[in-house]
Amino acid sequence: MNKERVGFIGLGNMGGRMTRRLVDAGIAVLGYDTARERVDAAGAKAAGTVGEVLAFADVVMMSLPDSKVVEAVVEGEDGVLAHCREGQIVVDLSTAAASSTIRLAKRFAERGVRYVDAGISGGAAAAEKGSLTLMVGGAADAVAALQWAFAPISSKVAYMGESGAGHTTKLLNNFLNAVSLAASAEVMVAGKKAGLDLHLLLDVLNSSSGVNFATLNRFPKIVDGDYLEGGLTGKLMTKDVVLYVDRIRELGVISLNSAGPLASFGLGTALGYGDVISNRVVDAIGDVSGGVRLFDGANKEKNA
Repeated sequence: MNKERVGFIGLGNMGGRMTRRLVDAGIAVLGYDTARERVDAAGAKAAGTVGEVLAFADVVMMSLPDSKVVEAVVEGEDGVLAHCREGQIVVDLSTAAASSTIRLAKRFAERGVRYVDAGISGGAAAAEKGSLTLMVGGAADAVAALQWAFAPISSKVAYMGESGAGHTTKLLNNFLNAVSLAASAEVMVAGKKAGLDLHLLLDVLNSSSGVNFATLNRFPKIVDGDYLEGGLTGKLMTKDVVLYVDRIRELGVISLNSAGPLASFGLGTALGYGDVISNRVVDAIGDVSGGVRLFDGANKEKNA
């Protein structure tokens, strides 16, 4: 296997950052995206077709919005399946439905190609630093063979089991992420309306049982006006929660806690925040709570 080449399909918000890490590590990357400028921005060479990407490298990575897009790219008339060859490894870094992943893995196996699902966590900041967490499913030997390609983009690679296990783990993680963000947003709006010092409130929460990723990493920035733009959008967060509900239904598990984040991010989309970072859900909740904003400029001098 050629360990100096990677084909990359889908160089958007996360794919572009991962591609840049690979390029900076000295790996030759041939990228394909419907927006050519994304490939150029990531420092990769641009392919004109998916077929060119498959002809270029033994390892092909994909970072796409959802399973519907993955299936179109893989199973389309001029897609990945049409051009793959025996011995290749195709890595799906998307947040996708595990049932779709398992089905595609079987189709690839018929062609002698190993299909690896690698859910990612850490957001845009971790992608830029190469410190993503990868939750990986598929054949163990394929995962072992990918360590050189995973190294530039991740600080932790967790092998979760057979095909679909990586994407299942990702959905479980993203559901907890959605719950904590939506619930913390509601709490912070309540704290603002109660007249509490939001920095002090966060300090208390982060040393108490209410601590979570959002209170530790998101809201200390948001209360000072930095929404950490560039991460997962509100619409994509909703999509992830829906995928989670579908997956646990397949597993025979009842979902008692999905209504909260679905309502919160659905509200955000209805109010025009669907295409911006999901952290803006706090503004959506603030809008319907009397026009509340956590940051109103009052703390500029205090935090200068």
